[in-house]
Amino acid sequence: MKTIIEPFRVKVVEPIKMTTREEREQYLKQAFYNLFLLHAENVIIDLLTDSGTAAMSSKQWSAIMQGDESYAGSPSFYRFEESVRDIFGFRNVMPTHQGRAAERILFSVMCRPGSVVPNNTHFDTTRANVEYVKAEAVDLPIPEFYQPATWHPFKGNMDTDALRELIARVGPERIPLVMLTVTNNSGGGQPVSMANIREVKAICTEYGIPLYLDACRFAENAYFIKLREEGYADKSVKEIAREMFSYADGCTMSAKKDGLVNIGGFLCTNNDLLAQQEKDLLILTEGFPTYGGLAGRDLEAIAVGLQEVLHEDYLNYRFTSINYLGRHIADQGVPIIEPPGGHAIYIDAAAMLPHIPALQFPGQALAIELYREAGIRSCEIGSVMYAHTDPETGVEKPAAMELVRLAIPHRVYTQSHIDYVIEAILQVAKRRESLRGYRIEKQAPFLRHFTARFAPMK
Repeated sequence: MKTIIEPFRVKVVEPIKMTTREEREQYLKQAFYNLFLLHAENVIIDLLTDSGTAAMSSKQWSAIMQGDESYAGSPSFYRFEESVRDIFGFRNVMPTHQGRAAERILFSVMCRPGSVVPNNTHFDTTRANVEYVKAEAVDLPIPEFYQPATWHPFKGNMDTDALRELIARVGPERIPLVMLTVTNNSGGGQPVSMANIREVKAICTEYGIPLYLDACRFAENAYFIKLREEGYADKSVKEIAREMFSYADGCTMSAKKDGLVNIGGFLCTNNDLLAQQEKDLLILTEGFPTYGGLAGRDLEAIAVGLQEVLHEDYLNYRFTSINYLGRHIADQGVPIIEPPGGHAIYIDAAAMLPHIPALQFPGQALAIELYREAGIRSCEIGSVMYAHTDPETGVEKPAAMELVRLAIPHRVYTQSHIDYVIEAILQVAKRRESLRGYRIEKQAPFLRHFTARFAPMK
């Protein structure tokens, strides 16, 4: 069969509020042209993120009813721990309320002022948590990462030569850990190869530096390895995932992605001494180590979701659907990051809107116009999110790329929703030259994209 159908049936539905263009224009003004500040009920298709937006399965809802809400030693924790260890294999498993809490604990314990943390590419909260403890977050992607139109099977890889150069320059004593983000979210949801993970691990071992994975989309990364890397076609996704984690000393995880749940995450390590320090901080800020800021029912849902996301018929459907979206708009001249990623399509806003300067935020302009046109909420990943202010001159420098991410929530939208998104993007593309940039009127010192207020350029 040529048609790849959703490998699930719909049992419960929720209505979508249909809005007019005029209404959406008012909603944009009320939100100060920041899509994060929109009321969700005024969004028709919400592609802001795939984080925490999944539709849970009947088995997950059934597991929720087993949730034991004991403060300490809940059986729900032990079922959660068993599921995590089955896939990830680490000795110490600490639940947190979401991934950024795991990041905060990890970097608070392992880093100090002046530390340097290399990553293939830090995502926004990861970078913020590194910088909050006055450490330096350094991105070391391969050169193809910055070439949106270039096809590379593992564009999310870390540049291992650059890693060696960084270690030689700053010294291994300043690097408390190396992190790989799988898949590489900021660069188009691109995968990291098993060969690259092994090579990074070898360098870390040589210098006595721990390797951690930001594992929030581990299943999608494992499936890319199965599809694209020699020697893995006949292995199961779970076997591949287990090998990925076998090279790491620990991980952070937002279960709101490949855990298929609406809240939750965890921090893992094989270092028992480090785990005790992390648990002490966990108790202070999240909760007792057997619940970590989560209800027992949430731990049950994660335990099931981590296993369900490894089903290959589901991953095949998800990849096919996202590739369908990417190919349809790219074939009509809309520039995207190639090849399509595992959880999202990234439109190259700089290439699509070359008349808008980077610091007038072409990604934000495009995202706003998609909402105005069709009620579609997306996410800018460009100079709003990643511009850097030079500490010596105070001059703001734009991000390396200006992207708009269309993140597809797990098991939420059907083929007709994707077709609607395609039609809207192509409508906006027809009048791309009429789009204008935006300026920031108010912003926070950290993670400004969440709360900044914008105004259109005149």
